[in-house]
Amino acid sequence: MGTFEESEDPVKKLFSLRNVLLLLSLLAVPAARLNAQPPPDPAVQAELDRTISSLDSAFFDAYNRCDLEKIGSLLAEDLEFYHDQTGLSRSRQATVDAVKQNICGKVRRELVSLEAYQLKGYGAVEVGVHRFCDARKYEKCGKESGLAKFVMIWQNKDGAWQITRVISYDHVSQH
Repeated sequence: MGTFEESEDPVKKLFSLRNVLLLLSLLAVPAARLNAQPPPDPAVQAELDRTISSLDSAFFDAYNRCDLEKIGSLLAEDLEFYHDQTGLSRSRQATVDAVKQNICGKVRRELVSLEAYQLKGYGAVEVGVHRFCDARKYEKCGKESGLAKFVMIWQNKDGAWQITRVISYDHVSQH
């Protein structure tokens, strides 16, 4: 009838249930391994790390020197920049204008940490932490600086890298 009968041995039922659960857990392990991606080739990852680190340096060296032309060359026309304090900025020009108005001669950026991950067929994602300080007071950022986390999506189009998306968040002061 398909219903539980009171006369069944509860011990047999417990062992049967345990065996079913064990079997299901054993079947799940190979499926999980099939979905896991293999670690990146160390040589490929090292090259990606060098490339993204170099691009980050080029962009923020221009940022710190107020080289608006260089900044613009590294931003995609359809850039989207999400900032936890100022909201969304769309377009290369809007971002270059914001840097000119709010950053040039006022703010200095230093990199704290950087991680790079390949985006197959597109480019890379850069994740990190950076420090900002008042460029009018400090040549190097110190205790009077603030930290922020960031994510940047880099597109590689025929060997030319540009930032297409930025998320800058968790800005905290270290005063």
